[in-house]
Amino acid sequence: MKRNIIRLGLSLMAVLFSAVTALAQAPNAAPVDNNKGMAYIAAVVGFAIAAGLCGLGQSRVASAACEGMARNPSAYNRVQLALILGLAFIETLVIFTFVVVLIRVPAP
Repeated sequence: MKRNIIRLGLSLMAVLFSAVTALAQAPNAAPVDNNKGMAYIAAVVGFAIAAGLCGLGQSRVASAACEGMARNPSAYNRVQLALILGLAFIETLVIFTFVVVLIRVPAP
């Protein structure tokens, strides 16, 4: 326990002492605009979340379609049509998200 407290204290001191030099700025320096970088990060994270959740949605749709065809093989045509439409709608959400990312993120 004592060793962990010492490590925590040393880590805290290292962070505090490095922050002084990292945040030092000359008095006449121009401010830096970091909004573009944050916009890129937000766009990438948003697109990753949208693509990941759409992948989960597509797997659920495929699973439900396979289950439906296994329970009632004679409804294969109707289930296949609903499956293709559902997958197209889900994939369209990813494409729309990508278009929004391209429109909203400023050019470098």
